[in-house]
Amino acid sequence: MLGAILAILSAVTFAFNNAAVRRGVVTGTPGQAMAITVPIGVGCFLLAAITTGEIARLGQFPPAAAGWMAGVGLLHFLLGRYCNYRANQAAGMNLTAPVIQLQVIVTLVLAVAILHEPCTVLQMLGGLFILGGSLITQRQPVRSRAANVTSDSSADGSLSAKVHGIEAPAFVPRQFTGYLFASLAALAYGTTPIMARSALEHSGPATGILGGLIAYGAATAVVAAALLWSPLWQDVVALKRENVVWFINSGVFVAVAQGLFYAAVAVAPIMVVMPQCDPRCALHPGNRRARAALANLIMPQCCRSAASCRFGRRPAAGLGRP
Repeated sequence: MLGAILAILSAVTFAFNNAAVRRGVVTGTPGQAMAITVPIGVGCFLLAAITTGEIARLGQFPPAAAGWMAGVGLLHFLLGRYCNYRANQAAGMNLTAPVIQLQVIVTLVLAVAILHEPCTVLQMLGGLFILGGSLITQRQPVRSRAANVTSDSSADGSLSAKVHGIEAPAFVPRQFTGYLFASLAALAYGTTPIMARSALEHSGPATGILGGLIAYGAATAVVAAALLWSPLWQDVVALKRENVVWFINSGVFVAVAQGLFYAAVAVAPIMVVMPQCDPRCALHPGNRRARAALANLIMPQCCRSAASCRFGRRPAAGLGRP
């Protein structure tokens, strides 16, 4: 029961992260997002470890488990997160979210094949319904889209979109790039829960704090080394001020979500945790009504009108690119 509750809380927090990071990568880059969100995770988990007193047990953390969690950090927070950001930037979340959501299926298959967890017919049917629900939430009615968006061709032939009277460049999804990186993100995200479960199994929920600290620490070390590469450093220092807030919000939200998830897999099997993690389909930014609620909660008053346009419609209609 505890594992299911922690998984649901993790799913809700992931939804807030998705809303924030999508807004950030509209005008930012995946490299900028990585440079901010990954180190923030270290700070969040370090603060949690000190507050709960778990930091004193860091030296007692099994070396094998630490190795697994370091691998989680490299695979999930570097490869998976980068691919996720690239997919969102290239094609928008509405198009790529159903593909990334396949991570659930990847995890459940690996849980049966590697961890030898039992899988019933009802669980298999539940997995299919989860996937189907994820796909359905991404569909936007044509009537709703047409009522709020008009596209005009300017004198120079460029396409522009007028959303609620706001003139903005039309976003043209690069579907091949988006789907490619979304598939890679799904594979990375779907594999790491198995690694985390192997490291944290038969431990307490608080152990997930140390596991997250190790995972984020390994990822941050690689990011710090990568910043020595001049092109990446120049990209990061060109970060726009408005995107800093979005990436900081994303870094905090995803760190909290990961901490709750690690605590869940520490006390419950993957077959219990992963299906509970999919209430994010209901709060996922692919859902128009949920996105409007998220916008009202986390966006400044001055940005709410524009944010409603951007987050409430399909990318081709509401998300402009510079």
